[in-house]
Amino acid sequence: MLNIFTLANGRLVQEEIESLQDLARFQPIWVDLESPTLEEKRWIKQHYGLSIPEDAMDQDIEESARFYEEDNGDLHIRSDFLIDDEDDPRSVRVAFIMNLHNAALKSYGVLFSIHDEDVPVFRLLRLRARRAPGLIEDSKDVLLKLFDADAEYSADTLEGIYDDLEKVSTQVLAGDVTDTHASEVLSAIARQEDLNGRIRRNVMDTRRAVSFVMRSKMLNSDQFEDARQILRDIESLDNHTAFLFDKINFLMDATVGFININQNKIIKIFSVASVALLPPTLIASVYGMNFKYMPEIDWEFGYAYGIALMVGSALIPMLYFRKRGWLK
Repeated sequence: MLNIFTLANGRLVQEEIESLQDLARFQPIWVDLESPTLEEKRWIKQHYGLSIPEDAMDQDIEESARFYEEDNGDLHIRSDFLIDDEDDPRSVRVAFIMNLHNAALKSYGVLFSIHDEDVPVFRLLRLRARRAPGLIEDSKDVLLKLFDADAEYSADTLEGIYDDLEKVSTQVLAGDVTDTHASEVLSAIARQEDLNGRIRRNVMDTRRAVSFVMRSKMLNSDQFEDARQILRDIESLDNHTAFLFDKINFLMDATVGFININQNKIIKIFSVASVALLPPTLIASVYGMNFKYMPEIDWEFGYAYGIALMVGSALIPMLYFRKRGWLK
C-alpha cells in the first residue's frame, strides 16, 4: 500500500496512490509505504529518484547500520514501534528516509517510511494531524511527532500493565492462593513482564533515534526543543519500567512463596501421618513375630485387643498434633 500525505490549511491530508501518474499530482511531505510491492517501489524510484534498499528493515542493532547519511544527502533511520496486541505483543521495524540537502531532487523535504504492517502510532498521528491545524508544518515535524506518539503509546501501555498488576496484587495479597490460582497469576505476571521488557527496549530504541536526529543538526530551534521534550518523556518512561520490573518481581516472589507454603502444608500432613502411624506399625510388627509363647495368641479377645491398641496408639498422637495446631 502506498499513501502520500500533503498539507492543506495546516492539516495533514491523506491521498491514496494507485498509479505512477497519481504521484505527479501531489507535492507530499510524507510518503508511507506499507508492505510495498515491487511496482510501488519502482514508482518511487522513477518519480522521486529514490531507491529503497533491499535491507531497509533488517534487524541489525549496531548504530552504524540503523542511523546513517548517504553521500547524496539521504538520511536513513531505522526505528522500532510497539504494537500492544493482547495475543502477540511485538515491535515493528520502520525505515525512514529523508533528503534535506539536495533540492534538485523531487524527494527533497519528503519523509519516506517503509514498514511491513500497520502501526498504531501511525494511525494515531494521522488522526491528530487531520483534527489539529498547525500540528505539522514539514516532514521533520512528521518524524518528531511519530516518535512523540510512540512514547505516548508506550506510556499508555505501561498504564495498562500497572492496572493489570494491581488486579494481580489484590488477588495475591488477599491470601489463600491455591496452586491453580497461583499458576494463573504467574502466567499473567509473565505476560506483563514480557510486555514491560518490550516497552523498555522500544523506548531505548526511540531515544537512540531522537538523539541521532538531534545530532544531525537538521532541526530548527522549536523542533530541537520538541526533541528534548521527547527525550525527557522517554526518561520518565524508563524509570517507570524499572518500577514495574520491581513490582513484577515482588508479586512473583510472593506467589512462589504461597506455592511453597502450600507444598509445605502437604509435606507437613504427610509427616504427621507418618509419625502417627509409627506406633500401630510397631504393635503390628510385635504381634506379627512368630514366637511360640505369646500370651495373646490363645486369648479369645486377642485380635480385638490388638486392633484397639493400634487404633488407640494412632489416635493419641493425632489428637496431640491437632491440639498443637500442626494439622492446619
